[in-house]
This record gives sequence, structure tokens and C-alpha cells, in this order.
Amino acid sequence: MDKQYTQMNDSHPETNMPIGYPPQYPPTAFQGPPGYAGYPGPQVGYPPPPAGHPGPGPAGFPVPNQPVYNQPGGAAGVPWMPAPPTPLNCPPGLEYLSQIDQILIHQQIELLEVLTGFETNNKYEIKNSFGQRVYFAVEDTDCCTRNCCGPSRPFTLRIIDNMGQEVMTLERPLRCSSCCYPCCLQEIEIQAPPGVPVGYVIQTWHPCLPRFTIQNEKREDVLKISGPCVVCSCCGDVDFEIKSLDEQNVVGKISKHWTGILREAFTDADNFGIQFPLDLDVKMKAVMIGACFLIDFMFFESSGNQEQRSGVW
Repeated sequence: MDKQYTQMNDSHPETNMPIGYPPQYPPTAFQGPPGYAGYPGPQVGYPPPPAGHPGPGPAGFPVPNQPVYNQPGGAAGVPWMPAPPTPLNCPPGLEYLSQIDQILIHQQIELLEVLTGFETNNKYEIKNSFGQRVYFAVEDTDCCTRNCCGPSRPFTLRIIDNMGQEVMTLERPLRCSSCCYPCCLQEIEIQAPPGVPVGYVIQTWHPCLPRFTIQNEKREDVLKISGPCVVCSCCGDVDFEIKSLDEQNVVGKISKHWTGILREAFTDADNFGIQFPLDLDVKMKAVMIGACFLIDFMFFESSGNQEQRSGVW
């Protein structure tokens, strides 16, 4: 009997246990995925990762469809939204918008700007409703323009995805900031990818209300935006309704969220929310993001110690 038991153990040296009992330590072949300590390497037959792949995650485990957390301007530890399948006729990088019906835009607080009043380039996190970062937006404007023109300044806003690729560019030209000049009102151009216009947001003249028209790449009117007469976020949200062309149906809204008395009083860092139909064209969703940034600069870029603008003035 002892001789037979010894033969059984000798036939399974890695387990050192009789047949039918689970091994105390797993065999070498089951000690982890590729990259784990002690694993011989990639399995034969599997192609190498494509260029730009984020690579292995913690402890060597691969993280499919998840980017690294140390992208330019991104805060460490904030999860990114996994990349969905790309729909047909979708500009590269906009496939994320096909899966969501709400966007949150959070402007980062710049310490130098708070302490000195020196205007710096704005930075924004663009997230979905689950708090996952979808894009990161960075203003690209020279120092003289920022501090001489203030909120009325022309700017270029670059929006990058989870791999650090620029997927959208927003261009705002220099325009008049008063309704006394209805022939030269505010506008912004949305490009996706950069250099390819997908739509425009044009300010529509009105003596009291902030009004805008959303246009497609052919400059054809698609939607309208209408805001309140007094654009002042005092202990509450400010809503800009997105309507059909006949203004009979509300299809979404852009909301400036109240962020608290201290942040509103001492910074110009704002939080916005955008709601739109899930099945809306991704290009129009991108144009609504551009509309949100235009509204931010026109009405909310000044901190609380400076007078906020009312209506179109």
C-alpha cells in the first residue's frame, strides 16, 4: 500500500498529493497571465499589442479598452470611458458620443489664477453620467490675448481623447460682445477631426434673450438655443434650452450648475451639464459641446467679484 501511494505521488511531483485532491500550489502554467512574475512570456500564436495600446495594468494584468491614467492634463486615478464600437460615418474619436445622452463638463481650478488674477488657459474634464472621463479640453491662447481681451477673446480649444489624440478643435473668432452690433455677433466653429468642420453655433440677435442657432457643416440651421433674460447663477442652475427650429419642442438643454458660494465668488471655474437625445447625430452632439463652451466664455468666464452679464449684453 505504501509503495502504491509513493508511485502516485511520484507521478504528480508538482502537487505532492494523491490523485483526486486539489493541489496545494497551482502548477507553473496557472500562476498568472502574461507579464506576471514567473510566467515564461507571451503565448505562441498571439500577435503583439497594436501601436498605442495602453499595455499591462497593475501586477501585469492587461486592461482591455482602458487607457492609462497619466494622459496630458488628466488627474491620476480618474477612470476613462471604455471605447465603444465605431458607428458608420462617424468621425474618428466621436464614437464615445454615440453611447451617451448626457455630458458633464468640469472646469479645473487654476491656483495661479485664483491667487494673482492672472488669466491662464482654461482646462476642462468632459465626463459621462457615470463620472468616467470621455475627453479632456485645453484652451490654446497666447498670454496677451487672454489678459487683454478677457472673456471676449478669440480662442482655440483642443479636445483630446483617452490616447492623447486631438479629436475635436473649437475655433472662436474675435467678435463684438454687445447687441448694438447685430452684424458681428458671436460664433464658434466645431471641427472633428481637426480641420474638418462638422457644425457651427451662431449667436442670433435679440434685444433681451441670449439666443443661438446650431448649424451643420453646410451652415444649414438644425436647432435653436434659448436662454433666460438674466444669466446669473445665484444659488441655482441656469438652463439654456435646446429646441427644434420651430421652437415648439425642447430636445435638450445646457445647464450651468451652481458650484457653491466660495467657488462662484473667487474662481471662474464652472460646471456644466448637457442633455440631448441618445439617437442624435454624433456631429450635432459635438456641436452642442462647442455651444456649451461658447456660453461659458460669453456669460460665466468672469469670477464672482466681477459683474456677470445679463442677456446678450
